[in-house]
Order: sequence, then C-alpha cells, then structure tokens
Amino acid sequence: MKRHFLFIALALSASAVSTFAAQGYTDTPMQPNGKWHVHDPNRPKPPVVTPGKQFSQMANPPSDAVVLFDGKDFSKWRGQVDAKKNPNGEVKWKIEENYMETTSTGVIWTKDEFGSFQMHLEFATPKDINGKDGKPLEGQGRGNNGINIFGRYEIQVLDSYQNETYADGQASAIYGQQPPRVNASRPPGEWQTYDIIFEAPTFDDKGEVKTKAFVTVLHNGVVVHHRQEILGQTNHRSIGTYKGAKEKGPIQLYEHGNPVRFRNIWIRPLGEYDSAAKKS
Repeated sequence: MKRHFLFIALALSASAVSTFAAQGYTDTPMQPNGKWHVHDPNRPKPPVVTPGKQFSQMANPPSDAVVLFDGKDFSKWRGQVDAKKNPNGEVKWKIEENYMETTSTGVIWTKDEFGSFQMHLEFATPKDINGKDGKPLEGQGRGNNGINIFGRYEIQVLDSYQNETYADGQASAIYGQQPPRVNASRPPGEWQTYDIIFEAPTFDDKGEVKTKAFVTVLHNGVVVHHRQEILGQTNHRSIGTYKGAKEKGPIQLYEHGNPVRFRNIWIRPLGEYDSAAKKS
C-alpha cells in the first residue's frame, strides 16, 4: 500500500482496515487491459503452488554484489527524516539474530541509488496471525510490507498463506497492477525468498519515456513474473504514471504496523554485454 493510504489507515482500527482492504474495490479505475478494476475483488486469485523446501535461502552474495544487509548493522540504510523525532534520518528498526525487524518508526531507504539490478532478499511475516483483540488478522492486515523499487514500483510483501485479499495486492504482486502467476507463499513465520531482476526505465533528452520498467520475480524459487511491464508508479486505488520517474533510485522497505523481518539482502547492478571489450 502506498503512503497516502497509510495516513488514512492510521486513523482506523487495525481490524477495520484489515476487513475493508481485504474486500477490494469496484469503484477504482479499470486496468489498461479493460478487464479488472484496480484491487478488483473479482479478479481471479492465482493458483496455489507449494514451493520446494529450499531455493536461495541464505544464498551468498556474488563477488560483484553490494551487500545491503548482512545482519550486523544499518550502514547501507537511512531512516525516514522527521524534524522533531528523527532529524538525522537514523534507522530505528531492530536487529536481532542476524535479521532486521520493522518498528513503528517509518520506512527505510538505501543510501545508494541503483539502475537495473539483480536483487536477493529474504523475509518472514509474523508467525502469530492474531490481532490485539485475539482474532485472526485478514487480508492486507497480515504481514503487510513491500519492496519499493526507487520508491515507486512496489513488489508486495504480505502473508498470503491461506489468506485472501485482492489479487493485485497479495504477496509478490506488482502492487495494484499485476498479480503473480501463482501463489508460492510459505506459512507465516517461515523465511521466504524474493529474487528480483529489474530493468530500469529509460528517458530521452526531453524526459519522455523511451522504455518502461520491467521486472522478473522468483518467489521461493517459483517464477511469478517474467519480464512483466510495470505500468508506472504503483499506487493504492489508482493507475500510476512515469511522471517524475528517473533511471536510478534507492530501494525502500515499508512499515505498516506489522513486525516483518528481513535478512540477507544484496544487490548486483546489471552491467552491459561486452563491457570488457568496450573498455579495451
């Protein structure tokens, strides 16, 4: 979910937000394919696939990768700046047992910016799926987070194991645009992997889009997006555009009030073919 929706959500109880968001919407714009509304509750849910027992869990980073988080510190990250509470933009999430865990202190961003890349990330949604009232959380209220590429293009993080929500908002969806081909989620509390290959958009001298962004995603070793075009900024309840977009940007991790954990995050900027020959 995008930040402007978060402000609305904070004004509501957790259970109300969960129920409302899980239902989806039919008063939103139509997707470009003309078949479904954004967050359409009637859009078919991806079939469930049980992933293999292990794929890239704790995969060692290649020699040319930038290690964004190795379980030790937040040296590659910055927090959300708040003039009163956090003027220096410090990261105030927790680090425990080689993983980071969200707290109620806002989103975090990488200090570096990237263009096209290969990224590995592991996450775990809360094992306890009950809310403060003891009732099971549902839909968007369960393990909600996201990998927000450039702060614009979100690959959804959610507990989608036996937990229905609108198809374009479930785990590994390109949020608000494209559901995954299949639901390869593991049970809550278990570590899961995303392996993401992102092709950054390009622009001409006038700032007009030459090529849109594309993304390939493997969720627990299962291909859920294969060079899928990203329509524009991923928004809540609306269709995004490329207005203001750039060819590089940071990686953002969300905080939606759910104690989601992350570990073993590394990224490889994608070079060009024959790059060695061009240097000679």
